[in-house]
Amino acid sequence: MSKITSYDVIVIGGGPGGYVAAIRSAQLGLRVALVEREFLGGVCLNIGCVPTKSLLRNAEVAVLLNEGKEYGFTFDNLRLDYAVAQKRSRQVSDRLVKGVQFLMKKNKIDVYQGIGRLRSATQVEVAAVPDAAAVNGQKFDGVLNSKAIIIATGARARALPGMTIDGQKIITSRQALELTKVPQRIVVVGAGAIGMEFAYLFRAYGAEVTVIEMLPHVLPLEDDDTAAEVAKAFKRQGIKMLVNTRTEAVEPTAEGVNVRVKDQGTNNEQTIAADAVLVAIGVAANSDGIGLEEAGVQTDKRGFIVVDEYLRTNVAGIYAIGDVTGKLLLAHVASSQGMVAAEHLSGHETRPIREADYAFMPRATYCHPQVASLGYTDAQAAERGYQVKVGKFPFIANGKALGLGQRDGFVKIIADARYGEILGAHLVGPEVTELLPELALARTWELTAEEISRTVHAHPTLSEALMEAAHAVMGQAIHV
Repeated sequence: MSKITSYDVIVIGGGPGGYVAAIRSAQLGLRVALVEREFLGGVCLNIGCVPTKSLLRNAEVAVLLNEGKEYGFTFDNLRLDYAVAQKRSRQVSDRLVKGVQFLMKKNKIDVYQGIGRLRSATQVEVAAVPDAAAVNGQKFDGVLNSKAIIIATGARARALPGMTIDGQKIITSRQALELTKVPQRIVVVGAGAIGMEFAYLFRAYGAEVTVIEMLPHVLPLEDDDTAAEVAKAFKRQGIKMLVNTRTEAVEPTAEGVNVRVKDQGTNNEQTIAADAVLVAIGVAANSDGIGLEEAGVQTDKRGFIVVDEYLRTNVAGIYAIGDVTGKLLLAHVASSQGMVAAEHLSGHETRPIREADYAFMPRATYCHPQVASLGYTDAQAAERGYQVKVGKFPFIANGKALGLGQRDGFVKIIADARYGEILGAHLVGPEVTELLPELALARTWELTAEEISRTVHAHPTLSEALMEAAHAVMGQAIHV
């Protein structure tokens, strides 16, 4: 590998924001170095999105096998081996990580294994990590020089005050992905996307699951109708949900762990005994210990790096992307930010990401039923002064959904009554994460609900629900 230590751009962090920024910079003719402390692909490919989705696929198959009677097949001794599912998830992850390693070589990006720390706006000090797993790069102790720096250090799971994550009885999603056996009883603290996905997964493999959420409903960032639909489905699956409930204490015991909770409406307390607790209450920025203060880079009160629409920090030549900015903590958002940062610092034409744009980035939760959304809820749109029209179509009236045996859910489109502009979309049901891009594209290119409704959708497909919901915006739904 090249021993050059002067570059046009240095990227600190090799996750879906960092490695995409590095590749785009290289495509634009820049000499690029990437510094990664642990593993290429970051949390998403290694201990997040990708292995989780592999496990969730196993869960879907497990549920289908247990419901075989509806499809005309039965088993005398169905046995589910979670260790095999976990092994498969690692194989899927490893394959994609090797793909990123290949892309680094293909694009002639120098990869340095170590902890990157700013020394100035043009220098990054790299400290080698002893005994770290290989990232297909060179271990390095020293200083790299650069004309520009992109910080893509991500975020880490946050614990409740006074709680110690021990990795065995009290775990985060990272340790949950390492499990080769599902706990018989597990409490999930936090009913956001991560918490709900693991709740579904563990329940599919027979665990007794209790979800604790401090806010009034599960999936608190989603539309009320969406949250209610998922809650009904989870209840049928046998998952217990305690909303508007605060976790007061988590106490390890000889047998497992006790979780003390309080209903915020009644102030009644109860203690839930479990074998393990999964904490999924959000993340903290990986912004400490990387030289931000020394370089003068501004952070907000939560520790996230402040950036503008081109992902520039307040220090010339230093950019920040991904979860460390706290904008919208999703892998695809980090990748999009990485593209913009790379193009801007290279002088290439790009499209800025303004603050209002983050609301319309696609959001996805892969429990069952799946959830996908973008933009405003009808209440949020009304609060912003829009005259709102809402179109809704249930999957129970969709032929493909019925054929799949997945009747739960709906497509809901929020539109501006005056101009037809799409203000939001909220989808619950089978494979809706795959349906959302049509609505994201429509929003980006200012298509109206009427134009979607007049677009011919193949029959029978799940996508017809989008067309029907668009018809419903104008009060013209055909099949409801």
